[in-house]
Amino acid sequence: MTDQPAQPLLIVDDDATFARVLARALSSRGFEVITASNADEARALTRRHHPRYCVLDLKLGEENGLRLIPELQSLVPDMRVLLLTGYASIATAVEAIKRGAHDYLAKPVDADAVVRALLDGDSATGDDEVMDAPEAPLALRRLEWEHIQRVLTECDGNISETARRLGMHRRTLQRKLSKHPVRERPDGES
Repeated sequence: MTDQPAQPLLIVDDDATFARVLARALSSRGFEVITASNADEARALTRRHHPRYCVLDLKLGEENGLRLIPELQSLVPDMRVLLLTGYASIATAVEAIKRGAHDYLAKPVDADAVVRALLDGDSATGDDEVMDAPEAPLALRRLEWEHIQRVLTECDGNISETARRLGMHRRTLQRKLSKHPVRERPDGES
């Protein structure tokens, strides 16, 4: 990122210490970081700065970060949202995708994993690549693929019933099924 101008990034987290540490780490990696501690502040900063990226916590005090995803993306349609949570689950990951998140990581998380998740798909290498680190959590697209396959199996391959259970349109499900699952790279490949 050293060749590129600073990329505006919004961090929305009610944990001031975590937000400050992550902001410092991402600033050193070339992002122009702004922080918000609640949904109202996030909306105001998004209107003012039009950030390209957003790192959003699932739990914002009494508020839920999932509800904020479509609101922020309506303000900045091409914003890439990374949802962070200490309460990771497949159901939350699927809901995050449905609402427009580009990726989902469980806390604790390091800044390099955040950068990889934010920039995944921004490069010409394609969307089907996964982080190199073997200890990295499964990519959000991989979690979604596995969940869809599990529900499809439970429904004995019935696409209509699977779509109903997943709460998505049948054509959307068929489109997702026509894509290949996200593959993890074997060790040693770049």
